[in-house]
Amino acid sequence: MTLTDHGKRPVCDYEGSAYKTEFWGQGREYEDAVERVALQSLLPPSGMRLIEIGAGFGRLAPLYAGYDEVVFFDYALSQLRQARELWGEHGQSGRPRYTYVAGDFYNLPFAAGVFETITMVRTLHHAADAPAVLKNVSRILASKGTFVLEFANKRNIKSILRYLLGRQDWSPFAYDPVEFVSLNFDFHPVWMRNALADSGLEIQKLRTVSHFRLGMLKKILPFGMLVAMDRILQPTGQLWQLSPSIFVQCTLPEGRHQAAAHGTYFRCTSCGSDQLTVARNGLTCVRCGVRYGLCDGIWDFKIPVDG
Repeated sequence: MTLTDHGKRPVCDYEGSAYKTEFWGQGREYEDAVERVALQSLLPPSGMRLIEIGAGFGRLAPLYAGYDEVVFFDYALSQLRQARELWGEHGQSGRPRYTYVAGDFYNLPFAAGVFETITMVRTLHHAADAPAVLKNVSRILASKGTFVLEFANKRNIKSILRYLLGRQDWSPFAYDPVEFVSLNFDFHPVWMRNALADSGLEIQKLRTVSHFRLGMLKKILPFGMLVAMDRILQPTGQLWQLSPSIFVQCTLPEGRHQAAAHGTYFRCTSCGSDQLTVARNGLTCVRCGVRYGLCDGIWDFKIPVDG
């Protein structure tokens, strides 16, 4: 993982990393399982078009089988190549159809209101300007659409105990986000609630996740028992939020934003126009003439191509 300067905001770049094997292949079966439980409980089971922002190698793709089209969006081209190798162009039955797009979550290359469902899991904690990301998400979400967000919770039991014992400098009770290592942020639930509201997103449900994220517990208790106990505790997120990971289901009220004209899809990240012409090897913006490439089945909006 490297940090890439993109405009005035740094971006956490997983280009070339072995995220699939070095992170998820290192004893995180419990975290993977309980996150799937939470997402499945909050995600509409079917729909026309879904995008996962920060999709990486497509870990959660099986949960999107009920959708007509699924867009995997990530900054790292290497992660999207892995996802494409895993899932190809479409599911076994021809549904969903998969689209792979590389770009910056501060400047999403999609027209307003084109997605009825959006997911973002283990991604927002890399945002130095999380409100800007959430406003971008709100813009591309359709009226009455669903957004399922996972965020890292700074007010969890472990951080509270560390703070009370003097082993942690920052307070888990302070509302402001904390950057505990470079470009890794934890968020207070109240701060996140306000940020979502400022973006026009209304919280419908909360799930607390990974209650037993401790190496000792994962060693002494059976995997199935840990997942079952977490499944039982997740709905308590409606009452209190003390786990390290929180899933939030939000909706966009009708009339909050004006959707783009019917048939539009991509948006120029240089000038903001949603009038782009499609060619076999890329896209060209009608307004400013900027071109974006299509390489190995991946639309690349990170750097415009020449000529």
